[in-house]
Amino acid sequence: MDLSDNKIQINKDKINEDKTDEFFMKKALQQARKALKIGEVPIGCVIVKDGNIIARGYNRRNIEGSVLSHAEINAIRKACKVVGDWRLEGCTMYVTLEPCQMCAGALVQSRIDKVVIGAMNKKAGCAGSIIDMFHMKEFNHRIETVTGVLMEECSAMMSDFFAEMRRNK
Repeated sequence: MDLSDNKIQINKDKINEDKTDEFFMKKALQQARKALKIGEVPIGCVIVKDGNIIARGYNRRNIEGSVLSHAEINAIRKACKVVGDWRLEGCTMYVTLEPCQMCAGALVQSRIDKVVIGAMNKKAGCAGSIIDMFHMKEFNHRIETVTGVLMEECSAMMSDFFAEMRRNK
């Protein structure tokens, strides 16, 4: 077998993976737009298993009056019902903003395989910005992480939302 053929195949796989990540991040952005329409911080996510979306979530903290109603927690709850277990092994979450400590902890506890992140969160992110809960050797589970997928679009949605809030005050 020619090694150059393997190299080409690996690159093709990477291109396909990038397109898949962008496809599902666009679905997460659709969820973020739902949050935006109801006046919530525009964070959205989807959970994918075997190439299919099994759960969706968007921020609903103000609407529900609950700190627990983050996009990620809402989606995790739904995904657990779909798979019939609290373990989300074999699943990937696509989320528009880096998870906070609560959501990162829930993702570690869920045993999810992978999290794909749009924009990083310097003020509250726990997948690398402040701490990296996904790769702590002290925990019994690590999560594969991809960052920066459709970062500009995810960041712009957040920036526009907070700029509008400041203008309205």
